[in-house]
Amino acid sequence: AFANINNTIRLREGKLLVRLSDLLEGSPDAVLRAIAHILLAKMYRKPIERNHATRYRRYVSSHHISEKAHLLRQMRGRKRIETAQGRIYNLESVFDDLNVRFFYGLLARPQMTWSRDHARNSLGHYDPAHNAIVVSRVFDHSRVPRYAVEYIVYHEMLHLKHPVKLRGSRRCVHSAEFQAEERVFPDLERAKQFLQLL
Repeated sequence: AFANINNTIRLREGKLLVRLSDLLEGSPDAVLRAIAHILLAKMYRKPIERNHATRYRRYVSSHHISEKAHLLRQMRGRKRIETAQGRIYNLESVFDDLNVRFFYGLLARPQMTWSRDHARNSLGHYDPAHNAIVVSRVFDHSRVPRYAVEYIVYHEMLHLKHPVKLRGSRRCVHSAEFQAEERVFPDLERAKQFLQLL
């Protein structure tokens, strides 16, 4: 969940080498102590004390750190945008159609793109740092019904409308509101059945 927060520890020639993510610059001493405990425990394969794990998780889940991670990702990350026009389906027209049907045309269209490969493990995702919806190219095929493509795009549009919320130290990706709106999609069951066959 915290791909940008990479902390490492190594023992080389009797010296400890520790690298902390720059996201943690200026962290409180208590958090730094928790990180030190966690890294040493991992290095020596010892159990991590719950209070240290909780303190660290709470801190990196905080709104402040999430915002910082988001900004760093925008500055450093590169999103390869292929094209919205596939061989069979145009993702921009799918988005625009769904926007009118379900969102009163109020959602601003993000960048729409097919993935570079025919991924089956990630059917689609919304990337808030680059304001892009990416759909697996596996769906750009004549044997794939339009309602399946629409469902993937609709699901990602809900991520656009209902951003990830932090509840304590937990990230809530599919809120109750998100799930209720997802059930509004008329071909939900048919689409889910089709996805299981992929």
